[in-house]
Amino acid sequence: MDEGTEPAPLDGDLPDGLLTVRAADGDEDAFAVLVRRHSRPLLTLAFYMLGNAQDAEDAVQDAFVSAWRCLPAYHHRAEFHTWMYRITVNRCLTVRRRRRPTFPLDAVTEPAVDNDWSSPAGAAEQDTAAAALACALGALEASQRLCWILRELQGLSYEEIAHVTRSSEPTVRGRLFRARQLLKEAMAPWR
Repeated sequence: MDEGTEPAPLDGDLPDGLLTVRAADGDEDAFAVLVRRHSRPLLTLAFYMLGNAQDAEDAVQDAFVSAWRCLPAYHHRAEFHTWMYRITVNRCLTVRRRRRPTFPLDAVTEPAVDNDWSSPAGAAEQDTAAAALACALGALEASQRLCWILRELQGLSYEEIAHVTRSSEPTVRGRLFRARQLLKEAMAPWR
């Protein structure tokens, strides 16, 4: 860029590729747009991996700090959002290794007979079902849980999941199959 020339104002419609190039050149506003654009899905991913909103926020913040530092070395081999998923997953795995699981497997009770979700009893049953799903997810192998979260909650393609998890598409498909089977079994009482 020529000296004395101001960069064009940032617009929410600019593609991630252009924003990452600008951010790699030190444009904090470009990076801020990327953070705003990708924070919510990364927070969802981190929450489902960690089971705690505060830990999820910390992990995503750390992931963005790491991304900011690594942007000059980012070579666009993957889409920015896929790259951020990989950084966030790594951060979440580090957090999980440092602490005990947060979902005790014996905390789930049998479902009530009443299925009226609008009543207080129904709302309590829905909360218990959500806790059962969280426990079932917590019981999955980490690789299966991650593939399931990325596919079912984040909507990533098999190719993107393979890139994030550094595995092949057939491996991703196998992990998803096993995760779905185990979750189906675990959630059978809630049908």
